[in-house]
Amino acid sequence: MSVARFLLRHPRQLPTVVRAGWRLRSTRWWRHAPFLPLPDRAYWRFRMMTVMGSSGEQMSGRDVVAAAKWSLRQRVGR
Repeated sequence: MSVARFLLRHPRQLPTVVRAGWRLRSTRWWRHAPFLPLPDRAYWRFRMMTVMGSSGEQMSGRDVVAAAKWSLRQRVGR
């Protein structure tokens, strides 16, 4: 199931995914097109490799929520 479809069926999970996604944004994202708070492509490939074991697979909605919850439990700046 796609992430969007999963979040439509489970809207309470949306704030968790948005908060975790905000943590992944590139620094100074507002200075480069497309002017969206997206993660750096190299960093995103690395994260997908560590989570899924390959950069080509897509995560299910359930996987995205589980990874987001895990991410938010981690301490930043340790």
